[in-house]
Amino acid sequence: MSELTLSPLGHTWILDLDGTLVKHNGHLVDGEDTLLDGAKPFLAQIPDGDMILIVTARSEQHRESTEAFLHGQGVRFDHIVFGAPYGERIVVNDAKPSGLVTALAVSTPRDTAPDLSIAVDESL
Repeated sequence: MSELTLSPLGHTWILDLDGTLVKHNGHLVDGEDTLLDGAKPFLAQIPDGDMILIVTARSEQHRESTEAFLHGQGVRFDHIVFGAPYGERIVVNDAKPSGLVTALAVSTPRDTAPDLSIAVDESL
């Protein structure tokens, strides 16, 4: 397990859906969604008040069923972006004048929830 050390400032989490939080199944061609083992413990570490943005290549036609599934699983999120391209997700952000790095990236193997321990360092 890797540790992700964050500042006490509010955070924006940009999370992929299929293959990261739920089992990748070709946009429901195999039927039901399945939350990945480890997804709930990972998500439970995200500090209250942080924004959670989920990004997916699923089309808008899957919005209602996807949101219902996530709510039914107790997954907290603020927004879901549907119809994202299949390729890389690039995050660009400015660093704070203090030197705090404000753009972090974690890439996990498909169908493996992030194996991260999240710690907040009050000195950052």
